[in-house]
Amino acid sequence: MRRTDRSLAGFTLATLAPLPLLLLAAFFGGAYGWAALAYLTVFITLSDRLVPKSWRNRNPQAEFPASEELSLFLGVAHLWMMVAAVFWLGGPNGVNGRDAVIAGVAFGIWFGQVSHPNAHELIHRPARQARQLGRLVYISLLFGHHASSHPKVHHRHVATPGDPNTARAGEGFWRYALRAWTGSFAAGFAAEHADLKRAGKSPFQTPYVEYVLGAVAMVVIAYALAGWPGVGTLVALSAFAQYQVLMSDYVQHYGLRRAERADGRYEPVGPQHSWNSPHAVSGAMMMNAPRHSDHHVHPGRPYPALQLNDVTMPILPYSLPVMGAIAVVPPLWRRVMDRRLRHWQPETEAPEPYAYGQETAAE
Repeated sequence: MRRTDRSLAGFTLATLAPLPLLLLAAFFGGAYGWAALAYLTVFITLSDRLVPKSWRNRNPQAEFPASEELSLFLGVAHLWMMVAAVFWLGGPNGVNGRDAVIAGVAFGIWFGQVSHPNAHELIHRPARQARQLGRLVYISLLFGHHASSHPKVHHRHVATPGDPNTARAGEGFWRYALRAWTGSFAAGFAAEHADLKRAGKSPFQTPYVEYVLGAVAMVVIAYALAGWPGVGTLVALSAFAQYQVLMSDYVQHYGLRRAERADGRYEPVGPQHSWNSPHAVSGAMMMNAPRHSDHHVHPGRPYPALQLNDVTMPILPYSLPVMGAIAVVPPLWRRVMDRRLRHWQPETEAPEPYAYGQETAAE
């Protein structure tokens, strides 16, 4: 494979720039909190409007060692940022009242729109160290099961009734969210259990033990740092981040389904089975997660090399964060998306019954 020294400054700047503002917001509050929140919302949204959309595709055969270093750095930084948020926002040494709420929302956005896409990248990497770091990030967000359900359920069953995280046509986000959370937890556990059984291993070796004990450890650490207010801060930040994870899956897979063949198997995952966004700035902040079709077709491909085009891939009308904001109002979401969905799937009908345990084939 050809190595490349191309600069990844866009990813670095977009993901790391908020960190000093977030720390200042947690310690001093005031204008720093507003600045951190404005960067992660208003500035990113306006930049997506002003900066030309990015249709550039890097050589998928190239290597990107700097991208791996950035991803590992972000994973470690997330763990320290969670400690800082719990200690300063939950304890007596940082801000309180309105300043704590503003800083908390800013931290939560960074956790959901930077930490999650990065952890998602890490759990797909071949190196064990990287995968473990990605799991730790999800465990710190009290969402450890995502490290199992995402690669073993979502990637295998995406765009079929067997995937809890694929939203049905016409399904509103709030109805979807509870179904997806509980369904992915159960389906991920079942997938891990099946793998252990095939390998002849004890069911107690399931990583779900690590996820549960890790969540308990996080609660204990939060209590040690800032008492019960620290635990409340951890839970609130984690819930906000989890909401954004579910929102990303909802937006990026809304209504798209793989065709079922005569033998009951589903067609292979293709570029037409995910929604994508070419917006440059939010795409850099989310480490190319909005180039979602190519990730599902090539899950091992590093984020700088993910491909995008507007011929074979469904394209969202606005950036992924803006579409997430629209999705909180289901009637507005359907008005924006349903006609676009019919363009890609003219046969779209009423939602079919959900069955996350249904056997499907990915290939």
